[in-house]
Amino acid sequence: MTNKSLQDVLDQAGNTVHHLRNSQIGAYVYPVVAPEFTNWRSEQQAWRESVVLFDQSHHMAELLIEGPDAERLLSDTIINSVKNWPVGRAKHVVPVSSTGHVIGDVIGFRDDVMRFNMVGRSPTVTWLQFHAETGGYDVVLGRDDRSPARPMGKPVTRRHYRFQVQGPNAPQVLERLNGGPVPDIKFFHVDRINIGKRRVNALRHGMAGTPGLEIWGPYEEGDEVRAAIVEAGAEFGLTQVGSRAYGSNTLESGWIPSPLPAIYTGGDIEAAYRKWMPAQCYEATGAIGGSYVSDNIEDYYVTPFELGYDFYIKYDHDFIGRDALEAMKDQPHRRKVTFEWNAEDVARVHASHLDPSKPNLKTIDIPISNYASTSADRIMMGEQMVGMSMFAGYSYNERAQLSLGIVDPEINENDVLTLVWGEEDGGTAKTTVEPHEQTEIRVRVAKVPYSADARDDYADGWRTRTS
Repeated sequence: MTNKSLQDVLDQAGNTVHHLRNSQIGAYVYPVVAPEFTNWRSEQQAWRESVVLFDQSHHMAELLIEGPDAERLLSDTIINSVKNWPVGRAKHVVPVSSTGHVIGDVIGFRDDVMRFNMVGRSPTVTWLQFHAETGGYDVVLGRDDRSPARPMGKPVTRRHYRFQVQGPNAPQVLERLNGGPVPDIKFFHVDRINIGKRRVNALRHGMAGTPGLEIWGPYEEGDEVRAAIVEAGAEFGLTQVGSRAYGSNTLESGWIPSPLPAIYTGGDIEAAYRKWMPAQCYEATGAIGGSYVSDNIEDYYVTPFELGYDFYIKYDHDFIGRDALEAMKDQPHRRKVTFEWNAEDVARVHASHLDPSKPNLKTIDIPISNYASTSADRIMMGEQMVGMSMFAGYSYNERAQLSLGIVDPEINENDVLTLVWGEEDGGTAKTTVEPHEQTEIRVRVAKVPYSADARDDYADGWRTRTS
């Protein structure tokens, strides 16, 4: 049998959870960008103490949506309202399935009255593309996929370069680049500034605790713009951040990057989507890793309420999943938290690799400890599962191993729970999993965002509302 669609793959696999837990896709890679420019510890420290340059040009997909029905397409497919979305504004866009579970999220830019650009991970971009192509909308699409994980020496080109200048010294660097005071750009608003000889787009945004600017333009101008930023930032301690450190900033700021897209079950919409999707898509090859094992794929889904996105939901329009969200909105919900891992327990796991007489425990990689596309580790209170850890790593700034996840409503801040680390029966067949034994790690339930800078300095939004 030749698999032509995602549905073919799932039919042949039989059990979706088993298929994804044994995926051979390998480790998630932030492509093209050098792993380190200095070292990941100093690079983490720089976004807290001086200023950093993040290169986001390669790991995200873009979907340009243009035409008379562009706004209607988004109104029909996302929980956010498109009313009062003016040109020059961005939104954190969240679509859900017909059952009200999260597909993913992207940053949506309204570039013109009939033109939007969606920037983020592929599940959301592909979901919107499907509806645009099959829903009878009068739109033209332009998709620019993320760069290949392993270019193997071949040239890489994108539609846009995309950089962020972040940290407490970012304003001085940006003013130097602009040749004078930078416009007072409000949070998630877009304006334009000067960088060298170029006039570039600038979004007020923040990923590392202190808001800065995200800038972008034609990819062929990227080297020139980067060089200008590095030169202007030298006086202010600018550090370029490599791909090893880049993904770890979310541990401090509280965004869970890769919830499992809720498309493996559902109704007619999801069924049509699975038949439309190619056999080698992310949803067919992505891996689930961790100690949580359920035969029901829906147990890995999450809702906007659980991720702190419920205040985005606007019932002023009909959209996919609206009825399901209305039905669940007054129910108790799990909530997003940070788990602070016990230092002694973490050290014990590391020490297991230095003593051949003791059982080998699952390696805790740092600064990013995930070994699958979607992580799901059990959080226990005694014999009862009360939560799920979903994204783990190490913060040099906090000198702590942390993870982001969700807990049941009755769990309180500062409760000490148990995270089950490692996989059952010596580990699944994923290429990122070595033979090991499971172990238990104590975790303290902490605020999200964990970083006080992120809680105090960000504009009011999902980060501050979930604290």
